[in-house]
Amino acid sequence: MTRSANETELGRKRRARRIGRVLTETHPDAHCELDHSNPLELAVATILSAQCTDKKVNEVTPKLFARYPSAVDYAGADRTELEELIRPTGFYRNKTDSLIKLGRALVERYDGQVPGRLTELVTLPGIGRKTANVILGNAFDVPGITVDTHFQRLVGRWGLTTETDPVKIEHAVGALYERRDWTMLSHRIIFHGRRVCHARKPACGACTLTKLCPAYGTGPTDPALAVKLLKGPRARDLAVAAGVDPDLVPPAAVPAEVP
Repeated sequence: MTRSANETELGRKRRARRIGRVLTETHPDAHCELDHSNPLELAVATILSAQCTDKKVNEVTPKLFARYPSAVDYAGADRTELEELIRPTGFYRNKTDSLIKLGRALVERYDGQVPGRLTELVTLPGIGRKTANVILGNAFDVPGITVDTHFQRLVGRWGLTTETDPVKIEHAVGALYERRDWTMLSHRIIFHGRRVCHARKPACGACTLTKLCPAYGTGPTDPALAVKLLKGPRARDLAVAAGVDPDLVPPAAVPAEVP
């Protein structure tokens, strides 16, 4: 049952919880797609991910993390060398500036350690509220909602909120779910946005949320057409979950880079 104009607050919360349960079944592999082994690496990777795919960031970070294992290393980094290492991620001059300033701030204010509190994280260079929630949820196990472009698009399509400001979206959606579920909910929504519910042409006819989505029909509803829009290593599994013949998934969809 899709959302109607007279849906109550309770009705929206119940539908939101159902969406959450379906996403849990649809994306059992959901996780933070930025490779990291500690809070500093995640902070750096998240800064690099701006206007860049996670896949590209993950190609760059092994050499970067080996060269700069601590905040002290970023604080004293040679700008030209650092720029060259992160050049493939785009906007490398701005990102280099952020990384050097982040390193200095961590050394000066937090003994070189990434703090585990939102109020402290958002004061650091290059780290806004979205990045802070990524770090908290995945490096410190502190529940947080990550409102990126995928998250904002999907919760709007699902009619879970009419807010457009990321902070207001975070609070509005957070109120619909248990706090303990926020981090994984964010991952699952982002996974769904990257693999199924695309910005320009969502795979409506091959989606597991058709009965819960008021925006059903934004993309092709014919399963034979929609299934061709699925992306990622589990594209065939996503088709099966939606009740669509997995043999209709194009071979190129499986290794396709998710945006």
